[in-house]
Amino acid sequence: MVELTAMTPLDGMAPVAIGKVTLSEVDLGRLTTVAPYKGRDGKLGEALKAAHGMAWPGPNRATGKQGARAIWFGQRMALLAGPEADATLAEHAALTDQSDAWVAVTLEGEQAADVLARVTPIDLRASVFKRGHTARTELQHMMASVTKTADDTFLILVFRSFADTLLHDLRTAMEGVAARSRP
Repeated sequence: MVELTAMTPLDGMAPVAIGKVTLSEVDLGRLTTVAPYKGRDGKLGEALKAAHGMAWPGPNRATGKQGARAIWFGQRMALLAGPEADATLAEHAALTDQSDAWVAVTLEGEQAADVLARVTPIDLRASVFKRGHTARTELQHMMASVTKTADDTFLILVFRSFADTLLHDLRTAMEGVAARSRP
């Protein structure tokens, strides 16, 4: 009988450090999309706070902290990353397990925003895109979620099937930024 081995989307291809930036694959735990039923937004927010200790994220925002985040994921939708969704949330929202659908990486270092600026059209200036801000955006030709989790750290999610492409595109951008930074 064939034995299957679980593999991460990047399966040992990360971390990658180039110049002043490091790209690392991260395991966010369980990933669940949460879409409130009509008229249940308020009750869902209360249930999320009671069950997981975080507020429902507003547009382009993330709540919670490492290990348990609620990331705005589009109109009236959030991605609960980390814990398994408490059963009480199902009374107010449709819950869909997305755990195997995404690859998650962090891009960190003092030039992380410069690297991302090469591959995404969003304004990443620290005065505009602050810690806790998130965007559903294009990253090269892939749809992505980009969340700023610390001063020089970004959490990036793309569909798992684009893991190799994400690594290639970010590595190329990292090399470009590093080359321009050399004295």
